[in-house]
Amino acid sequence: MATASEIPTATRPGRLATFLELRAPLDWATIPLRAPQLLRAPRGDGRPVMLLPGYGTDETSMRPLAWYLNYLGYDVYDWGIGRNNGDVEGYIRRIGERVADIHDELGAKPLTLIGWSLGGVVARETARLSEPYVREVITLGTPIIGGPKYTVAGRRFAKSASLDLDEFEKEVHARNSIGIKQPVTSIYSKFDGVVGWQASVDIYNEQARNIRVNSSHFGIGANGRVWRLIADILGG
Repeated sequence: MATASEIPTATRPGRLATFLELRAPLDWATIPLRAPQLLRAPRGDGRPVMLLPGYGTDETSMRPLAWYLNYLGYDVYDWGIGRNNGDVEGYIRRIGERVADIHDELGAKPLTLIGWSLGGVVARETARLSEPYVREVITLGTPIIGGPKYTVAGRRFAKSASLDLDEFEKEVHARNSIGIKQPVTSIYSKFDGVVGWQASVDIYNEQARNIRVNSSHFGIGANGRVWRLIADILGG
């Protein structure tokens, strides 16, 4: 476990790894290939689950996963914001309000949050700041360490946001060091061509599970093995 005085580091994906993101359709193809396993997954108990998309995408990117979780028997919610344009602080506030509202409407049922990439950052921070309303967090290829620093879009994002990556990395580390009390799982891939895989490993929370899969970044949320893992985690 990292301490408050130790700032962990990672590396950005190399050019080859980023180029190999073109393999994403192969990840999507694993859905029909794994159909028998997916159909035999543990059935859901009706609990509420919210899906949070990655940077530059909207709810449609996670709709196939939503359909699958609905099929299993979960009550699935979109994040209700539209395209993820990187306003993390604003999204944390808005999702915090939304999960509180849903929690109350459903009679005090906390939500499981599943976030892809930057959506996972929002999910983790929402869990920390809105603890009574969040049951569990699952992230997919999410940059936990360093914020955007160890992503291929980090420098471009920092320039557009007038952000000092080194200083922001310290802020991210301080937040992570506070910890998350709920169960948290990080699903990551060493073949991720967008987020450095070391940055997706949760070293801050003792209860965290880190599960490695073989997937591209753009395919990790539509990968048959990942879907089955999610079903097993929710049904465990």
